[in-house]
Amino acid sequence: MAADALTRIRARGHIGIRLGLGRMQALLDQLGDPQRSLRGVLVAGTNGKGSVAAMVTAVLAQAGHSTAGAPSPHLHSYRERVTIDGRPIGAAELDALLEEVLAASEPGEDEFGPATEFELLTAAAYLQAAREAVEVMVMEVGLGGRLDASNTWDPDVAAVTHVGLDHQEFLGDTIESVAAEKAAIIKPGCRAVTGTEGEALGVIRARATEVGASLTECAPLPVESMSRDGLLLRHDRLGSLRLPLLGMHQAANAAVALGILEALVEADVAVVPEDAIRDGFADVRWPGRLELLEHEGTAVILDGAHNPDGMAVLAHTVDVLRGSLPAGAATLLLGVMRDKEVGDMLTALAASPILQTSRCIATVVPDTDRALPADELAARWSALAGGAAEAEPDADAALDRALTYAQEAGGPLVIAGSLYLVGHLRARLVPGTIKDTDA
Repeated sequence: MAADALTRIRARGHIGIRLGLGRMQALLDQLGDPQRSLRGVLVAGTNGKGSVAAMVTAVLAQAGHSTAGAPSPHLHSYRERVTIDGRPIGAAELDALLEEVLAASEPGEDEFGPATEFELLTAAAYLQAAREAVEVMVMEVGLGGRLDASNTWDPDVAAVTHVGLDHQEFLGDTIESVAAEKAAIIKPGCRAVTGTEGEALGVIRARATEVGASLTECAPLPVESMSRDGLLLRHDRLGSLRLPLLGMHQAANAAVALGILEALVEADVAVVPEDAIRDGFADVRWPGRLELLEHEGTAVILDGAHNPDGMAVLAHTVDVLRGSLPAGAATLLLGVMRDKEVGDMLTALAASPILQTSRCIATVVPDTDRALPADELAARWSALAGGAAEAEPDADAALDRALTYAQEAGGPLVIAGSLYLVGHLRARLVPGTIKDTDA
C-alpha cells in the first residue's frame, strides 16, 4: 500500500546515525550504481549548504537545465527528499521508489546491518535522478562528508560552505577535525569550491593539494543593502544581484553558489548565461530558514537554526531588520533538541537585545524523543536572559499562545531552535503546505 514503504523507512529512524559507506555501497550496487551516470555538485558544510543548493538549482533552472536534489532534512514532507527540477516527487511515485530501494537493501543486511533512513532516501534520490537522466545533480551531504552516504558519488564539483562546530560526537571537537571530515568529499579529478576561512580553509587547501583538485576560494560578495525583502549584492562582473533571502551570511553563500556554477561550466556540465544568474538569484526560495512572513497581521520570522552559528546569524538578522519590523516587543517561541549545544545556542540568541528582552515560550519539538523538555528549556533561557520564560510542551498550543502575545504586543514573533519545529508550525501558518500524501 502507498504508505507502507514510507512508514517502514521512517521506522528506521530508531537506528539513528551510523556513519560508514559499506551499507550504502552495497545498496547502490544492488540498484545498478545509478550514481555513476550522474554529473553535478556535492555540497558539504555546517551551515549554508541548503541555501547554496537552492541558489544553484534556481540558476540552473533559469538556464534551462534539468536538475535533481535531495534536501536533508525535509521541512514538511518526505517527498521533498527527492526533487526533480525543484519539484518534490509525487506520493505514489515516492512509495514505489522506496519499495524498490527497501528491497535492494535486504541482501546487504547480513553483512552490514539494516540501512538507515538517510541511506535509503539518498539511494532513492540517486536512482530517481538517474532514471530521469537529469543534467545536473545538486546533492547535499547529510552529516560530515567522509563517511556520509552521499559520498558514494564522485561529483564533478565538491563544495564546502561554512564550517563550524556541530555533531562533535561524530566529527570531533575542533574546527580542523570537522573541516577534515567535510574536505573528504574533494576527490581526484574534481573541482573544489569553498567559502571557508581560517583553520577550516587551511584544511580544505591541504586536501585539494593532496588529491590534485583545483580549488576556488570564494570571498563573500559585498552587500549593498538588506531589507525585509532580502539582500542586494554587488558582483564585479554581474553588477547588482537581488537575493530574496535574509541574513548577511547569505553573501558568503551566494559567493559559493557562483563558484559552483562557474566550476560546472568549466567541467562542461552546464551552460549558465549571466541573465540566468540574475534571474535565478532573484527567484530563489528557501522556506523555513530566516523566512519572514505575515500571518493575520503578525510578522513571523521562522528559522530552523539548530546550532550556535545559526542562532548567532538569527540574532544579528533580527537586530539589523529591527527598523523594518513592527515596533512592539518581540515574542520568542523556542524548541530545541537536547543533544545540541543548547547553552551556546541560547547564549548566541541572547546576544540580540531584542530577543533577550522578548517574551519567551519554550516548547517541545514534536514527533521526536530527542527534544529537550519545555520546562528545562524555559529554565535555561530564564537564567540566561534574566526574564521569566513560559513552558508549553504542546507545540501547537505554544504557537497559539505566542501569536496572541505577538498580536497584543504589536511586535514580531520569532520561531526557532529546530527545523522540525519550524516545519511543523509553518504548516499551520502557510495554507496549502505540501504533505506526504498529496498527489
